[in-house]
Amino acid sequence: MSLRARLTLAATAMAAVGLGIGGVLLLVALDRALLGALDETARRQGEDIATLVESGRLPDPLPGFGAVVAQVLDDDDRVVASTPGGDRLTPVVAGDDLAAVRAGEAIGLDGTRLGQPEPLRVVGVPTDDAGEPRTVIVAVSLEEQQRSVRFAKIGVFAGGLSVTAALAVLSWLVILRALRPVDRLRGGAEEITGAGGGHRLPVPAGGDELSRLAVTLNDMLGRLDAAAARQRAFVADAAHELRSPIAVLRTELEVALAHPDAVDPHDTAREALVEVQRMARLVDDLLVLAHLDSPRPVRRDELVDLGELAIEVAEGVRDGRVEVRVDAGDDVYTRGHRDSLSRVLRNLVDNAVRHASSQVEVVVTTSGGRARVAVADDGSGVREADRERIFERFTRLDDARDRDAGGSGLGLAIAREIVVAHGGTIVVENAAPGARFVVTLPAAKATIGAPEAVS
Repeated sequence: MSLRARLTLAATAMAAVGLGIGGVLLLVALDRALLGALDETARRQGEDIATLVESGRLPDPLPGFGAVVAQVLDDDDRVVASTPGGDRLTPVVAGDDLAAVRAGEAIGLDGTRLGQPEPLRVVGVPTDDAGEPRTVIVAVSLEEQQRSVRFAKIGVFAGGLSVTAALAVLSWLVILRALRPVDRLRGGAEEITGAGGGHRLPVPAGGDELSRLAVTLNDMLGRLDAAAARQRAFVADAAHELRSPIAVLRTELEVALAHPDAVDPHDTAREALVEVQRMARLVDDLLVLAHLDSPRPVRRDELVDLGELAIEVAEGVRDGRVEVRVDAGDDVYTRGHRDSLSRVLRNLVDNAVRHASSQVEVVVTTSGGRARVAVADDGSGVREADRERIFERFTRLDDARDRDAGGSGLGLAIAREIVVAHGGTIVVENAAPGARFVVTLPAAKATIGAPEAVS
C-alpha cells in the first residue's frame, strides 16, 4: 500500500473506532435515560393511586392509564384492587421480585406474565389505608422504549457509516494535497545528478515542515556541491603537483639514455633523488590530509610539553643563514597527539625559515587556561588580504613560489587541520617586520598522578 493509502486507512480506522465508541456510549445513555423517564412516569402514576388509597377513595377497578397495569397489594401480598388489564387474584410480581419492588427498586419482567409480547418495567410505591400497609405495583410496557432504542441504533449505525465514508474521502483528499509537495520534491530530486550541479529542489510555500525540509536539503546540496568542487580542485592540484617532479624525472632519464657519454650518472641520480624526495614529501602531505579529513577522532591521550617540543623542532632546523631562537615557558602543557603537534611546529618553523631575513623566534606561553605558541620571522610578512587564504590547500603566494619552487602549498593547510582537530586555533599576525603565526591550544597541567586538563 502507498503512504497515501496507509495514512487514509489509519485516519479512517481511528475515526471509525471513535465513532463506534461514541455511538455505543450514546445508545447506553439513551437507554438509561428512557428507562429513567419510564420509571419516573410509572412512579407518578403509582403515587396518584397511593393518594386514592390514603384518602379512602380507592375505586375498584383502578383507573387505567393506557398500557399501564396497576395493582394494590395488602401486607399479606393479596390483590386489593387492580386495573382492568391486571390479574385480580395473583400479584404481578412475587417473592424476591416483590421484596425488591417494595424496597424501591425497578425491575424487569417478562411480558408473557400479563399476555404481552414486550417486556415490562415494574415499580412499587408504599402507602397505607387506615393504618394498614399497602403497596401500589405499577407495570409499564417497554415497547416504546425498545422501539426508540432500535431506531437510535439504526440511526447511529447509518450515521456512523456515512460519517466514516465522508471522513475517508476527506482524508484522502487532504493527504493527497499534503503530499503533493513531496511528489514535487521527488521529481526535483530525480533531475539532480552527481553532487547537484547547481540544481535545487523546489521549496513548497507556507513555511511548514516540508518547506523547512526542502530548505535543509537544498543547504545539504549546496554543501555537497562545495565539497565536490573542493575535491575536484584538490585532485587537479595534486595531479599538477605530482606531474612536475615526474616530468623532471622523465626528462633526466631520457637525456641520460639518449646521451650516455655527455651525462654524469651521479649527477643524474642526485637530481632524480631530489625529485623523488619532493614527490615523497607531497605524497606524505596528501596522506596526512586524507587522515585529517576522516571522521575518526584525534588521539588526545598524551601530555605534550610544548616548550620541549619547540626546542626539539628548532634543533632540527638545518639552515645556516637563519637563527632560530626559542623562548619556552615553564610547564606549558597540552593534551594531544605529540607527532601531529610536532608536525605543526615543524611546518611553521620551516615556513618562517624560508621567508626570514636573519632570524626566527618561537615563544611558548600559557594564560587563562590556553597554551600559546608564536612563531615569528623578520621577513616581508603576509598581506592582510592573504592571511586567511594562505591556510588553503595548494596555496602559494607569488613570493613563496620565487623563493621556494619545491613547496607544495600544503604545510600551512595541514597545520590548521591538526590544530583545529585538537580544539585550537591558528592565525597569522603582523610582526613588524615579518609575520607571526600564533597557535592557541587548550592547556593542561601535569600532576603526580594522572594529568588532568585545565578547565
